Amino acid sequence: MKVCIYGAGAVGCFLAGRLAKGGAEVSAVARGNTLEGIRANGIRIETPDYSYETMIKVSEKPEDLGEQDYVVVTVKSPALPEIVDGLAKLIGPKTKVVFVMNGIPWWFFYDYGGDLAGRRLEKLDPGGKLWSAVGPERVIGGILFCSCDLLKPGHVHAETAGPNLYLGEPSGEETDSIATFADAVRGDTLGVKIVPDIRTTIWSKIQLNMSSGLLGCLSNCPPQNLYSNAACRDVVRKIVNEAGAIAKALGCETGVDADQLIERTKNQGHRSSIVQDLDAGRPMEIDPTFAIPLEMARMTGVETPTLDFLLCLVKARAQRIGSYPAD
Repeated sequence: MKVCIYGAGAVGCFLAGRLAKGGAEVSAVARGNTLEGIRANGIRIETPDYSYETMIKVSEKPEDLGEQDYVVVTVKSPALPEIVDGLAKLIGPKTKVVFVMNGIPWWFFYDYGGDLAGRRLEKLDPGGKLWSAVGPERVIGGILFCSCDLLKPGHVHAETAGPNLYLGEPSGEETDSIATFADAVRGDTLGVKIVPDIRTTIWSKIQLNMSSGLLGCLSNCPPQNLYSNAACRDVVRKIVNEAGAIAKALGCETGVDADQLIERTKNQGHRSSIVQDLDAGRPMEIDPTFAIPLEMARMTGVETPTLDFLLCLVKARAQRIGSYPAD
């Protein structure tokens, strides 16, 4: 089985290592220092339970890697428009494209049903290029619950013991394609679950990422430095509950309890990737993680005063340093 990773950052390298360990023929599209580092030293993953090293084929030219059975897209959302042409060169008639990314995906309203069915999200897919070049019918949605840091190109440290990858077709079907991919990536301590409603799982992670991301961007701290404070815990509850109300209005009721989320993450020393991007002055995933969910609140008539205020502050800080475009 041929699998290409498009986006060889922390999550991409973690999945590349897991797939290679599971027997897949893995390659990656990369450039610059990442390309040279992986070409010279391969992939190395370190988890609380095991380490694994492997060499994989890597190129900055997708056409060098050829048609794939699966392409796993793990780039940050701001980079999606740049990779459309490259993705097309990896896709054959039966290729499935697995998007393992944070936040609301560009295909969210495909095969959705109701008044919002088929709605396009222009901020996430400008001009509908992904919709046309990839096609939402090829999509497998993926959500990884694992805190990962890239120590150097190709070398990833996973903090989470017992991470989980959730996979789902937009239609909710359990197809042969999704089952085959799940079997290939599953193993060691990585749990892989095929879910009938991947959108609900997406929203459950948005509730987590909004909590750590919004407060983290304003404080540059991980949850362990924030959640011991009663005022912060109260804001986290408001974040979780407002995001949960949007999800429920969209038919994606998550059942996430704010106090349980706080208890589960209060000792987390890992700063969210969006916080690290802001700290480094890189483009940020503000749209899929924060802004598009609030657009959905307006679509469904849900009031979100806490989220509106916090996003205003985060956007102002990000715009000031050039990590997010001016309104």
